[in-house]
Amino acid sequence: MQSTSQTAADQLNSECRCVSLNREAMHKALWRQLDDGLLYRMLTEENPHLFADSTVFVSETCLRRQREIVAAIESIIAMPAYQQRVLAYAPNTAQFIPKAHGVFFGYDFHLSPKGPQLIEINSNAGGALLNAILARAQKACCDLTSENATTTLDPEQAFMAMFLEEWQAERGQLPLHSIAIVDEDPPTQHMLPEFLLFKKLFEQHGINTVICDPSELVYKDEKLWHGNLSIDLVYNRLTDFGLEAQTLKPLREAYLDEAVVVTPHPRAHALYADKRNLTILTDETVLRDMGVDGEIRTLLLEGIAHTVCVHPEDAESLWAARKHLFFKPAKGYGSKGAYRGSSVTKRVFG
Repeated sequence: MQSTSQTAADQLNSECRCVSLNREAMHKALWRQLDDGLLYRMLTEENPHLFADSTVFVSETCLRRQREIVAAIESIIAMPAYQQRVLAYAPNTAQFIPKAHGVFFGYDFHLSPKGPQLIEINSNAGGALLNAILARAQKACCDLTSENATTTLDPEQAFMAMFLEEWQAERGQLPLHSIAIVDEDPPTQHMLPEFLLFKKLFEQHGINTVICDPSELVYKDEKLWHGNLSIDLVYNRLTDFGLEAQTLKPLREAYLDEAVVVTPHPRAHALYADKRNLTILTDETVLRDMGVDGEIRTLLLEGIAHTVCVHPEDAESLWAARKHLFFKPAKGYGSKGAYRGSSVTKRVFG
């Protein structure tokens, strides 16, 4: 478990603006886009809280700062000295070095009067495809054009290109025939609508796609199988980031034997998303010892919420400072087991 300083976490940057979301208009636009009654009901009726009721506009200044912080972090992650430190407490599967980089990294920022502060990095962030659909369902409430605006790929095209890049990094120009979207008991997952949207996207590009629990996968004849379908690539939505559970043995063995491409993979989580990594990125002494130059150190220390590991011997001082802290499990996800220090009870703290 670790704690992260609450630097005005619930305040928006003064340059940001908010407007209400017209849900009726959004529902009409979603119906036109999806052309799928089941998906429409899942998004609007069964999961009404997938979309927030307000839109937040973030200033270009704030976005530029976030990009600078992300670039600084990427430069540190590429350093052998950093990798040696974080891999020392990573699972064995993270020692394997795949060629694929990993899809959908998520850099989570809280906005404050001091500017954006990174609070965590996710290596299998969900919601991108849902947001792409939502963006088209909304009408601009104000003039959002700027002289710096550039034309980009359609989001779905960009996402598809990202998966193909992962595949080609491992397999070159061999055709990608099949993808398994893997999570525990998918029908019960909050993000099932997005799984279905990705299945539709992949199939539109001629790729056989299944959504399945890892227990449905079998590793034999040097291939990973779902029934009679040989799986080329696994879009990994599991929260066992190291693929350590016994139930994941077929997937783990196929991955380590390079019989299947897995993205995101254990090494990606170990290098980027283990929350203990933030204790390194916000420790000036450690950064200095690794040879990080002063400008980058300053950017990291100002742009990442200061993070420390929790130890029993620090209980008294942490309890005294709790109102200014968040407590999170090192391998947590989706806010599970995370506590705002100002509301944590003595029992839970213990």
